[in-house]
Amino acid sequence: MSDVITYEQPLNERIRTFLRLEFLLARVDYAMQHDDEMSHREAIDAMLSMLLVFERGDMKSEVTKEVERLITNLSALENSPGVDKATLDALLAELDQTLDALQIRKSAIGQVLKENEFLYSIRQRSSIAGGTCDFDLPAYHYWLQHSSLEQRQQQLNYWLEQFVAVRGAINISLQLIRGSAAFSSAQAEKGFFQRSLDSNLPTQLIRVRIPATTSYYPEISGGKHRFTVRFMTFDINQRPQQINEDADFQLSCCTM
Repeated sequence: MSDVITYEQPLNERIRTFLRLEFLLARVDYAMQHDDEMSHREAIDAMLSMLLVFERGDMKSEVTKEVERLITNLSALENSPGVDKATLDALLAELDQTLDALQIRKSAIGQVLKENEFLYSIRQRSSIAGGTCDFDLPAYHYWLQHSSLEQRQQQLNYWLEQFVAVRGAINISLQLIRGSAAFSSAQAEKGFFQRSLDSNLPTQLIRVRIPATTSYYPEISGGKHRFTVRFMTFDINQRPQQINEDADFQLSCCTM
């Protein structure tokens, strides 16, 4: 277990969506490390959840725009004093490759999964509590029971490959955004902290880090002009309350 816990709050819809996709991809990766039926069900559920995210808007365009934005911002640093040119060139080359991978794929992200009748039947039943159990979807039950482990893993990997380009773009985008600002010490007086933001330099992500041993957690909220952090007590049986003591924490405002 880590000595610290990091909490993150995105300040725009694009980064909010990126974090959700990162979470879903992590669920798929974890599920595919295991060989049992329930793990493979979990992998498919997470991939179908990703499809829902992509159906809510032109996510391919959003991901492409974010990579292009990062390339523009980093390119502006090329002639700045003190910049490690070799590291910067490597990052720009990786971003260029990521952008090429997105643009080469002409179809919509996850289109292969959307057109698959087997997955479509699972998606239809997923909105019903317990709707994907054996008697509801005998074809699903058949696939899970009769396909060999190797066949199931091969099929899952094929479906997951449809997200390779967008995964690479999201990974490097979040890596650069998280790394754009170091953590600094801050204190919340009686559990409350507020700070104004520079609207000319939009903040993408607020990160709060506290020791894992603390008995409270942060609730972060914010917009274009300011953000707040409230530290709340945790009691699984009661409504959370703001603590009445000063809380020291580490803060990072990521603006890349």
